[in-house]
Amino acid sequence: MRTTSAFPILIFFVIAAIGGGFAFSFHAAGHDYSAFLVFGITLFLAGITSSAIRVADQWSKAVVLRLGKFQALRGPGLFFIIPLIDTIPYWIDIRVLTSSFKAEKTLTKDTVPVDVDAVLFWKIVDPEKAALAVADYQSAIGWASQTALRDVIGKTMLSDMLEGRDKISAVLQTIIDARTQPWGISVQSVEVKDVLIPASLEDAMSMQAQAERERQARVILGESELQVALSFGEAAKTYTNNPVALHLRAMNMLYEGLKQNSTIVIVPSSAIETMQLGGLAGLTALTMGIGQDKALAATNNQPQTDLSSAAPVADSIAPIASR
Repeated sequence: MRTTSAFPILIFFVIAAIGGGFAFSFHAAGHDYSAFLVFGITLFLAGITSSAIRVADQWSKAVVLRLGKFQALRGPGLFFIIPLIDTIPYWIDIRVLTSSFKAEKTLTKDTVPVDVDAVLFWKIVDPEKAALAVADYQSAIGWASQTALRDVIGKTMLSDMLEGRDKISAVLQTIIDARTQPWGISVQSVEVKDVLIPASLEDAMSMQAQAERERQARVILGESELQVALSFGEAAKTYTNNPVALHLRAMNMLYEGLKQNSTIVIVPSSAIETMQLGGLAGLTALTMGIGQDKALAATNNQPQTDLSSAAPVADSIAPIASR
């Protein structure tokens, strides 16, 4: 919005003060009529001069019409017009300006209603066209931007709109710039601020994303199981060629299981025979003996017997169980 400069007002008061000085001198000499005439003429000249002076800001251009016809562009700085003949209907701002626009409940190519907010950065490069070629260039560029946005939304899939905002911005810039060039306006850039979709669709997309994450987790778990199976296969090959290592591994597994405060260990009989652990009866007696030691230690409030002390018992029971 154009603000009034104080410089023409200053010129008015300066000329009026000079005329008042002359009028006072005539009044002191006894020429009252001459003093009144001089002061009146001075006020008229001050008014005409101040109305002929205009000051344009650095970022402004004044459109001067002479008797209704375009005369020239003036500014920035100080310039003069002919009072009562020249008029200035527009002060054009040549800086980069911004305008926000939106499209509400607009259907995409896959018939999804969306609300899109965008910002337009534009600049007047030809003030004469902006003043004479269109009645209200600000309203015109706003409507042109909104219709272009609706057109682009109707030709774009929702997924492409959510993922490719930069591409949509580039398309909008091209379309709007082509429409505004005859008005002397150049579009600098277009930025899509937000794309709003219905709440029900947001829930569905959230469930879809969650399902996709679960699928990826299951795939990763399956790949992990495959790697573990391959590792067990390699280990099995080692134990096949080394029975002693298999026996030690079996004893270590039983020891770790019993150490976790367990009194019952379920082991297949075929595994016992394969790992040469002395038969099912010997293993049961070993487990019961360790359980009794733990119970006795708990009754006497003494530390539990180290499981390694059960080794002699196992050695004594194993021959009995194998009979």
